[in-house]
Amino acid sequence: MHHDPLARLLADPPDLPVVACLPALLGAVRDRGLAVVQAPPGTGKTTLAPLALAAAVDGRVVVTQPRRLAVRAAARRLASLLGEPVGETVGYAVRGERRSGPSTRVEVVTTGVLLRRLQHDPELAGVGAVVLDECHERSLDADLAQALLVDVRAHLREDLVLVAMSATVEAVRTAEAIADGAPAPVVEASGSLHPVDELWRPPPPRVRRTDDRGVTPAFLDHVAACVRDALAERDGDVLVFVPGAGEVNGVARRLAGVDADVRPLHGRLPHREQDLALAPGGRRRVVVSTAVAESSLTVPGVRVVVDAGLARQPRMDHRRGLAGLVTVNVSRAGARQRAGRAGREGPGAVYRCWSQAEQSQLAEHPEPEVMTADLTGFALELACWGSPDGAGLALMDAPPPAAMASAREALEALGAVGPDGAVTARGRAISRIGADPRLARALIDASGLVGPRRAAEVVAMLSVDVRAPGGDLVAALRSLRRGGPEASSTGWAEEVRRLQRALGPGGGSSPSRDLTDDLATGLVVALAHPERVARLRPGGSSYLMASGTGAALPAEHSPLRGLGWLAVADADRGAGRRDATIRSAAPLDEDLATEAAAALWHEDESVAWADGQVVARRTVSLGAIELSSARLPDPPRALVAAAVGDGLDREGLAMLPWREGAVELRQRLAFLRSTLGDPWPDVGDTALLEDVDRWLGPDLARVRGARDLQRIDMRAALRRLLPWPEAARLDELAPERLEVPSGSHVRLDYSGDQPVLAVRLQEVFGWRQTPRIAGGRAPVLLHLLSPARRPAAVTADLESFWATGYPQVRAELRGRYPKHAWPADPWTAEPARGVRRDR
Repeated sequence: MHHDPLARLLADPPDLPVVACLPALLGAVRDRGLAVVQAPPGTGKTTLAPLALAAAVDGRVVVTQPRRLAVRAAARRLASLLGEPVGETVGYAVRGERRSGPSTRVEVVTTGVLLRRLQHDPELAGVGAVVLDECHERSLDADLAQALLVDVRAHLREDLVLVAMSATVEAVRTAEAIADGAPAPVVEASGSLHPVDELWRPPPPRVRRTDDRGVTPAFLDHVAACVRDALAERDGDVLVFVPGAGEVNGVARRLAGVDADVRPLHGRLPHREQDLALAPGGRRRVVVSTAVAESSLTVPGVRVVVDAGLARQPRMDHRRGLAGLVTVNVSRAGARQRAGRAGREGPGAVYRCWSQAEQSQLAEHPEPEVMTADLTGFALELACWGSPDGAGLALMDAPPPAAMASAREALEALGAVGPDGAVTARGRAISRIGADPRLARALIDASGLVGPRRAAEVVAMLSVDVRAPGGDLVAALRSLRRGGPEASSTGWAEEVRRLQRALGPGGGSSPSRDLTDDLATGLVVALAHPERVARLRPGGSSYLMASGTGAALPAEHSPLRGLGWLAVADADRGAGRRDATIRSAAPLDEDLATEAAAALWHEDESVAWADGQVVARRTVSLGAIELSSARLPDPPRALVAAAVGDGLDREGLAMLPWREGAVELRQRLAFLRSTLGDPWPDVGDTALLEDVDRWLGPDLARVRGARDLQRIDMRAALRRLLPWPEAARLDELAPERLEVPSGSHVRLDYSGDQPVLAVRLQEVFGWRQTPRIAGGRAPVLLHLLSPARRPAAVTADLESFWATGYPQVRAELRGRYPKHAWPADPWTAEPARGVRRDR
């Protein structure tokens, strides 16, 4: 008789497909201490693999999940299999909450919690194995945790077992990344999925999925209509995937009145409402969810999935210092993962809100966060580990150099790292807070100014992403203090207590500044984001942030409208929009702004491009915000050129006078660059803007305004880029015109991917081969025109055209244009410019 609940369960395990591959997993762990488990949804990998490892290794098994909701659900599932409450054999830990005890052998944690433990105790004392579940999601935390664990195994704990698991993991890459020599063993579980019918339900032709404001209401109407169809056409509960909490609520509202319980599911809901969505009820259910239900979670009873085909990804605009989430198409791997939810318990169906043709255009895997996200916290973790640039770590993808440079710059400004990238004592203190480095810095510095409690309240509000109606953070804070609905759904109060504990006994108790809640909130926000301190522009309709980005409040009724200064916590800039939209902010005044953003205060003589003019002033500024200024007469020419160049950088090359000759020369140079490469110059927008001083500098020094700009000879400016002595061959290699057999000199069009010669067909009789340029490397694409100058044929193989295409063209056109030559033998016929009869 088994008294050990683990042994009892494994002696008679649930009937799940993963059971068949557990011996292979345990064998790989015994032989190598490593394994990659690849198993479709529903095979039971999250359920049984950790329990089997716990029975086989010494020490606790730590299992990571990407989200807190998944952590709690997985822990409850494992504990229920053992017939125990959570906190005994199976426990869990998320930020600010832990339920485990001395008898806990399997602990489910968020990846962020694991990272904190690794930084505090790299040896992971008492841990025998780490299971990285759902590693296909490629979050920053998951990639970093995997790399640090490989480093720990190599240098500190060769006995530590490491297992990576996912349904759609890039198994070969992962096996190589975590390897200690030869690739790690890959253990595959055959799918238990029942067949899932695919139904393609693209939106009507005029319905756009997204616009610059996000997912369109019309597309949410379409998703809701697909759900109604699914309820009518299929049995079982319906699981709906949309990208975010706002879309969850939007679809749920549109389903009012259906004959089913509509349950929202996302990470911002209170635990009780999350449990309602995850627990089967007496009536049929429609669970409308974000990606939290894509993996790890089991939603029982689901036989139908309706997939909107959208996902949220972090994006960092390094130039403007704005980070946020963008809506993108789901990857094919994500779509398979979602569809698999319909086949766990029996045959099912997936309604995909896109076409089968669009499916082939989806990326195979989601883009790793390291390629798109703000890397400031990631860079601080690397610095704390002792590898500021990540050198020597088994990262799945190297972070982009520009993003890492931006992150390093931000950390230096916080005092978290030194010039060499090494972490400072202040950096370690910031890291210990367990929050975004900017928020941690604000907590530390603001606690002595406004008091630790008030600082923790504001930082907690910012870190749990509380919604601020009208953008007003002070109103949101007061609602949280009153116990408003978001206080419980976001775990704000628990986060406040955690942050106060993180400050430690040195956090202070008495504020040094006597500030109202409004200004205290603004000061904390400004300390977190000094570059987003914003002043009202003249006219009072929008703001200018210290970073130089314009910003506007989201609604006319916002209580913040008209305030002279704001501390902006969150802003985003949609495609095609000049100004960012302020999502949340708090009041500020000039004194607090200059105090919080002291590092941005500067006094200098500046020459800038503004409103189409060169403006020269002696200024006192807070970043891009001028506090005072006076006109500067006769500014240096070099500063004038730099100012106009900066205007070009902001407004783009379109502000220059691109007349026909300059456009044609640029196209010819672009053709030579793509065909011959160096030393022919890159004349794309990015390259020209980066090298503006070289080719445009002499002209810019004479510019004082838009009129001067329009006098620039752009053709002459571009010629400054010509390489010598190769420039002497420009007209030979990329001629403006080609002489054709009729004697005409016809202009070449370089605007497309291949140079085009559009010429009347009669003018090229006798031409046997397609002309080639660029030293014979590039054939010209001939657009052979009818007498009415309409394309009769397009060819890059003239010889073949004469033999096979021309007879058909001749037969079709000779009757329509009888006054023009249509000889039977174009090889020997005399070319003609105008009307000429056959002989």
